[in-house]
Amino acid sequence: MEREVLVTGVGGQGIQLLAKTLALAATREGRYAMLAADYGGEMRGGPSKAGVVIGDAPLMALPILPSAWSAIFAHHRHSEGVEDRLRTGALVLANTPLVDPGTFRADLRVFAIDAMARAKGAEAPNASGFVLLGAYNALTGLVRAGSLVSAMEELLPPYRKQHAAANARALEAGAQALEGVAA
Repeated sequence: MEREVLVTGVGGQGIQLLAKTLALAATREGRYAMLAADYGGEMRGGPSKAGVVIGDAPLMALPILPSAWSAIFAHHRHSEGVEDRLRTGALVLANTPLVDPGTFRADLRVFAIDAMARAKGAEAPNASGFVLLGAYNALTGLVRAGSLVSAMEELLPPYRKQHAAANARALEAGAQALEGVAA
């Protein structure tokens, strides 16, 4: 099994940390993972994209993906071309209201979540990216939820360690939002 995910949004949404967390969680579970990051020099508001490939054996796909099994759309800005790279039947997670789930092709499996509202509800207002990751993982089951938390904690730089508990709540809030939804 080899699964690819494209993640797109704007700087400041946690796109890069979301992708790194997923890749690290997979490798900590003994799986194979590759990551490619693409972002502008701006701290906030600029383009931020990532590609992650996870597999049970050495990977054939490169993390710079011409096509993908799934995608997370955190923001509509800078997402051009991503939908075109999704294969028929691909899973799409759309962050509403920033992304309109009704605008995607009919041959995609589209799921929506208001990540900002869920993050605020979890008392983690700056962790909408982790809400998206928790929801995505609930839909796909790519890694164990605990592996995501451990990877997130490991990746946080020292000056952000105080956010670990809030980020863990955000991962759980996202998972609970789409838990049991048939992907």
